[in-house]
Amino acid sequence: MDKLVIDGGHRLSGTIEISGAKNAALPLIASALMCGGILRLTNVPWLADTFSMMKLIEHLGLQTQKKDDEIKISGDASSLDAPYEQVRKMRASILVLGPLLARYGNVKVSLPGGCAIGTRPVDLHIWAMQQLGAIVEVADGYIKARCRKGLIGTKIVFPFVSVGATENTMMAATLAKGRTQIINAAREPEIVDLGNCLNSMGAKISGHGTDNIFIEGVSSLSSANHRVIADRIEAGTFAIAAAITQGDLTLVNMDPVYLNALFAVLEQTGATIQIGQELVRVFSSSRAKPVDIATQPYPGFPTDLQAQYMSLMAVADGSSKISETIFENRFMHVPELTRMSGDIQIDGRSCIVHGKANLKPAPVMATDLRASVCLVLAALATKGKTTISRIYHLDRGYANLEEKLNKCGAKIERKIG
Repeated sequence: MDKLVIDGGHRLSGTIEISGAKNAALPLIASALMCGGILRLTNVPWLADTFSMMKLIEHLGLQTQKKDDEIKISGDASSLDAPYEQVRKMRASILVLGPLLARYGNVKVSLPGGCAIGTRPVDLHIWAMQQLGAIVEVADGYIKARCRKGLIGTKIVFPFVSVGATENTMMAATLAKGRTQIINAAREPEIVDLGNCLNSMGAKISGHGTDNIFIEGVSSLSSANHRVIADRIEAGTFAIAAAITQGDLTLVNMDPVYLNALFAVLEQTGATIQIGQELVRVFSSSRAKPVDIATQPYPGFPTDLQAQYMSLMAVADGSSKISETIFENRFMHVPELTRMSGDIQIDGRSCIVHGKANLKPAPVMATDLRASVCLVLAALATKGKTTISRIYHLDRGYANLEEKLNKCGAKIERKIG
């Protein structure tokens, strides 16, 4: 099993190009199941999760052509069964439910896997399909859904905000008969990107990016070209890397507006943020000041940056409180940070973090995607060699991480096997 050995304590300085967003690419690839022509995606990040989604749609019968950061997807589904073997590693596999049901009227999808950061139930996805007229049964580890006469547009009021359920419902409603309104929809940039791509294929979606989305159903979708947006979570991770190493990083090929919540917090910690055209410069020359945060749906502080921010607070000059409002089990990185001498106490869905001037190197283990990169950040700020195991989690969400950081002064070595 691969490991990372990080010789920390070095200031990072340089320019990093931000990759395409994994959380945008996955629903975009799934949307190809509804396309009657060729969907060409560019700026695709080649990660374990994107490869898994490609393998899933290939299993379902679609053809894919990969070249550089581009993928062309074409063909019709020859199978409507997404088995456990294909979906067990990735939660986003549930995103084939809506497209297959809407276009073919029948689907069987195994309950998905992915990071173990809470229950993350698929109940809302199922409920939304039922609201659109589908008959859904959950049995033997599978979701079985059918709608022989097609889906019917309706008003759907989500009881709580869910990015995945919003995406699945948008895709399903695109080919439903009549008008669908999604109330209390997720507003994430990835939702906007999906809506824009679907509209390029001929969908009639408006309001995406607000909490009130309208979809006028169409009979079919056709060929389109679409560029995947930049990964705001990767960009945010590198912004925190600059702050935690008291470094100076310029992040390019990104939209800074998507990280306003993070940048506001980093400025309070003492970092300097300079925003330009599709770039941002983050630099710091002193220990971070402690600043409390609570994760919130977009445009609030992203839950996917909570673990990384905790690493920064672990070396801050004082104590802070970090509250997790999205997932109920997203503090699994705390014991590992504690192994590095971090002083952190869990109190329900909050953590009290007492910053230390220096952490200590130690062997640690990644427990999920964002937890793995928070350990990388902690190791970068810690003098000595830290070994991080189970980094397959890291490979699910960060493209060329070691290469990007090493070009900016980090000393990271991957040990194979």
